[in-house]
Parts: sequence; C-alpha cells; structure tokens
Amino acid sequence: MKSEPKTYRSNGKLLLTAEYVVLEGAKALAIPTKYGQSLTIEKNTTKNIIWKSINELDEVWFEDEFLINDTSTKLKVKAKNYTDISKRLIQILKAAYDLNPKFLDSKEGYTITTHQDFNRLWGLGTSSTLINNIADWAKVDAYKLLEKTFSGSGYDIACAQNDTPITYLLKYRQKPIIETISFDPSFKSQLYFVYLNQKQNSRDGIAAFKKKGRIDMEIIESINQLTESMISCKSLSAFENLIVSHEGIISELIEQKPIKSRLFKDFKGAAKSLGAWGGDFVLVTSETDPTEYFKSKGFETIIPYNEMVLN
Repeated sequence: MKSEPKTYRSNGKLLLTAEYVVLEGAKALAIPTKYGQSLTIEKNTTKNIIWKSINELDEVWFEDEFLINDTSTKLKVKAKNYTDISKRLIQILKAAYDLNPKFLDSKEGYTITTHQDFNRLWGLGTSSTLINNIADWAKVDAYKLLEKTFSGSGYDIACAQNDTPITYLLKYRQKPIIETISFDPSFKSQLYFVYLNQKQNSRDGIAAFKKKGRIDMEIIESINQLTESMISCKSLSAFENLIVSHEGIISELIEQKPIKSRLFKDFKGAAKSLGAWGGDFVLVTSETDPTEYFKSKGFETIIPYNEMVLN
C-alpha cells in the first residue's frame, strides 16, 4: 500500500532589532514572514533519497540522489553528484541521525521535494526553514540541529515555528526565551522592506562581530530598551527616532556606516539594516510610496510591510 506524502512547512524570518548583539543576550524583535519553505516526503522503493528543490518560479534549482547505507551503527550517505549543496545536506541528515538514531531506515527510500516561495538570495531563511523542516521530519530539536550544522542565535528557528512576531532572548546554557507578542504598528502602511541586491552571509557577519570581543551590559540594556520601545511605539516619527538610535549603536559597535548614510543620504525617511549588515533586506519608513525612489537607485524589490509580515 502506497503511503501518503507528508509535508512540513516553516516560515521565513526578519530580525528587526538586536542584530549581532542578540548573540550576547540582548532582547531581539523578530518577525516571521508570509514567505517560507515546505518539505514534502514520500517513501519510495529505491532505498535512496531522491531530492529535488524548487524555487519561487517553480524551477528546479537543485537535485541529487543520495544512497543510504547501513544505519545499524552510523549513518552513511553518499551523493550521486557531490556538490557543495549535496555535502551540506549530508551534514544535516547525519546531524539529525545523531540526534535521533531511529531517523532514516536503510530499508526504505524517500522522494523529497522542497519548495520555497521566495528568492533564496533574499536572506529570508532558506537554511533555517530547511533545518526546521528536517527537524520536524526527524523528530529532533531544531535548535540542536541548527547548533550542529549552521550555528547562529536561533531566532530564525523561532520565526520558523511561530506565526506571530516574537521577542527572542538567549540565556547562557539555557533554552532561548521566546515570547509571542502583539506588534502591529498603526503606521505599518508606511513601512517597507527593500532588498539590497546582494545576499549577505550571516556566518561571515557573525564571525567578524565575534572578533571584536564581548560587548558590555550598557549596550545590551540600550538595545533591550530600544526593542521594547519599538514594540510599543505609537507614531511613525518616534519609530524613526528609534531606528536612528539603534543604527548608531550598532554602527559604532561593528565599525560600519549605517545603511542610510552609505546608500540613501537623500532619502526622506529612515532606513535600518536587518540581520548582518551589508546585504539582504533593509527596513525603511516613508510617508509616501518610496518605490520610485529606490528603483531610481537600482533597487527593484520593494515589499510593503503587510505583504511581507505574517501577523
């Protein structure tokens, strides 16, 4: 009897506050996105994993076949096409097996299809949504799977698992503290996300930040206050002031210019980097639709808040 396919889906993510310093215990405001990624599993009779990844244009952007060898003592997986992506998938599958030795039976094969509804260069969580989906499939802790593979703060896993905005707080040697919150600014129609035309590697950004040493509690407290103030903010002008303050703190900490002074000096609203500085999306505020302005600067992807945020 043919088994029914099983599908898992995870939300994408955006980090609105506490970029970098979330790693040092600052409270972050993060939002799950309407964009996300699904993973569908169907058993087959090949004893292999037949993998296909489909992008937002319904195009296959990756495919490979993996042979599962005897799993009695240690998982052995070989790829037909030994690409970088294949090697990364093998790493994730082995890590999931280490966390749950009952995962993957060498007597069965699997046809796996992933589908993301966003451009994977956008930085909305191609990796984190995959990790969370595989963790669900393998019945393991997604945070532990992340730690054994990509590392990072884990806020992206929290977004993958929640359908409302959250605050995210790391405690040393403890589980992260995640609170679902009401973040629905009255001025959200004046908030937009602009893609900077380049993918930023979060791991590289984190490594560069860590080289600068630990930060003091004064900075953490300042970011915590800004996070709380942004959540409760009632006016666009006050929100813009909070953005400027936040950008100033992180700019000094990582010794980089804020995105507005670097690229958008003549823009009338505020602009804030999200996640690792230098790529992916930025949050901008504008009393009028800023699409024409950003397109004139060569930035074609401008997404209104309501079209991006799952709320």
